[in-house]
Order: sequence, then structure tokens, then C-alpha cells
Amino acid sequence: MSLTLTVDGERWRSHLLATVAKAPGIVPVAKGNGYGLTLARLARRAQWLAEHADSTGAPLDLLAVGTYDEVDQVATRYDGDLLVMTPWRPFGAALELDERLAGRVVHTVSRPEDLAGLRARDPRARFVLEQLTSMRRHGMTRRDLAAAAHQLHDEHGGGHRSGLRGVAMHLPLNTSSHLGEARRLINDVVASGLPTRTVFVSHLTHAELAELAATYPDFTVRPRIGTGLWLGDRGALRVSATVLDVHAVDRGDVFGYRGRTAPKSGHIVVVSGGTAHGIGLEAPTGDQSLKARAATLARGGLDAVGFVRSPFSIDGKQRLFAEPPHMQASMLFVPSGARVPRVGEDIDVRVRFTATDVDRVVVV
Repeated sequence: MSLTLTVDGERWRSHLLATVAKAPGIVPVAKGNGYGLTLARLARRAQWLAEHADSTGAPLDLLAVGTYDEVDQVATRYDGDLLVMTPWRPFGAALELDERLAGRVVHTVSRPEDLAGLRARDPRARFVLEQLTSMRRHGMTRRDLAAAAHQLHDEHGGGHRSGLRGVAMHLPLNTSSHLGEARRLINDVVASGLPTRTVFVSHLTHAELAELAATYPDFTVRPRIGTGLWLGDRGALRVSATVLDVHAVDRGDVFGYRGRTAPKSGHIVVVSGGTAHGIGLEAPTGDQSLKARAATLARGGLDAVGFVRSPFSIDGKQRLFAEPPHMQASMLFVPSGARVPRVGEDIDVRVRFTATDVDRVVVV
């Protein structure tokens, strides 16, 4: 009676090993809801991958998390260092880091003033400097990097004991290549005079990573990979919901929280999975096409009369929500003539893994 993620264990593990082997400097990313698999499970799997370094050629000495609040959740399950990708700030959770874990944390610094603040608070702190990319989310400009280099040189006579572990660049996520931008950013690192030849990159393909490494043979390029690692083989993952109840309805029958009426005869099928799991909650889309906008308008119009396609499928056909999903269950409308699933049957659910919290993860 749960929303369940079933993982084909052998297929998933094979994909993880193959992905790591193709990116020997990989830094796995475990953040948020753990890509639907939970942070704890990803941390344990990262430790397992580290223990298979002889076969993959990847030491896996570093695991990236999204925030300081996530450090505790993975630290007891993974033995290596932990890179926090949210930039350090002189307030909030960054200042509440458990002292017992501080030595394993690699901070991200995205402002010159924060570099000074972090170093003043913890002279032994290790960190990466984040560059400002075309995303314009966080990061240092070329001038900021030069200022950071001067600061480290003045304090440490060249910066070799400064705690600097590299420079990070978080590139946009879309279908175009960002190699040109990545090259420009690496050139900025060289021009800055920073005492590092390590760059951490996000959202480059394996081919792009190889080309970047060939262009800068004196640099170590370390890809941070989350989705492509954990969710790269979708065929190994299946989300299913349990049919909890089935009720026959005639046209005009009233049902649901909002007292809606059935448009025609059929069945109300109640299944596990609702808003608490992320079902029916839609994040803004990056698609700006006219087709996408028209689809959004269409969904809005359908919602007004209660006909919205759900992510639940019965016999390969997505069924309509009878009304907006409840907290832990959803009501579907199955018209007369279609097969009605039995109570206790599992049906498929199409979800966005990063926005879905399942009740159970079963590895088979």
C-alpha cells in the first residue's frame, strides 16, 4: 500500500561501475532527496564504489553534497571527504558544522570576502573557489580570482598550505556544448595565478570532458555527476503505486473532497501516492517553446473541469485524475470499457525522481 521504487540491483550496480570507470576523477553528487533513492543509500553506494576502485580506476575520495545540513546524513555511511556545493557564508548552517566532521569537509567559496571570513574562522579549512559562469548563480569573476590568489599568496607565501583544493564551475544544463565557456574559465584560472591545477566541472558529457582534459593536460579535470550516475539507466528503476480501492460510478454521481460529479459512467480508482510524495506538484519547466506554453494553458483549462492527465498508468495508458491528488493517495477516473485494476494491484507511475519521495525503495 505504498509508493514504491523498485531497483534492478544488478543492472543498477553495473551502470554505476561503468559510469565511474569512464570518469576516473568523478565526484559523485548526493543531495536533496537523494535523487529519489535517499541520501543514506547513495552514501553507502558511494562507499561501495570507493571499495571497487581497483576495478574502476577511480579512487572516489570525495563525495559532494548540496548543503551543510546534509553532511550528517552521509558522513557515517561514507568514509571520504565531503564537498559542500552550497557556498560558505558567515551565517547559518555553515557555522553549525559538527567539529568532529570539520576536518572532512571541503567548502565552496564564491565571494572574496567569504574567503577571508572562512580562513579567519578556521585557518585549516579546505575549500574550492567557485567561478561565475553564464548561469550567474554563485561565483567569482576573473578579477575576484586574482584577488583571491593575492590573498593566498600574501598569507602563505605562494598558497601551497592555503587549503585550496581547486576551482569549481557549475555550467548551465541544456543541449548545447559549454566547452568554449569551460576553456575560457580555465584560462581565467591560469591568468589569476592561483596555485592550483584542479578544476571541478558540472554538466559536461564524457566526450567533452575528454576533450577538455586533452586541451589542458597539466590540469586535473574532476566531473561532479549526480543524475547521470544514479539515474543514468532509467530501465533499472521502476516506481509503482498500489491500488487501494475501486468504486463504480454512474454519470452524475458525487465523489471526492470537492464534491465533483462523474462526467460519465466508469470507476474511481484510489491509488497510493499524493502530494506528500510530490505527485501532482509540477516544477517550472525550462521549455520555452510555443508548444510547451500551449500545453500549460491546456492543463490549466482541463483542471477547471477536473480532467488532468495523471502520472499513473494502467495497461500502458496514463489515466486522468478524478480530482487533485490528496496528501497520500490519488483518485483516478477509469471510463467504462477500460480494464479496471483490482485492489492490491501495482500500477506504474511516471515521476520526476528529484522531486519525489517514495515510501519504500526495494532493491531486487
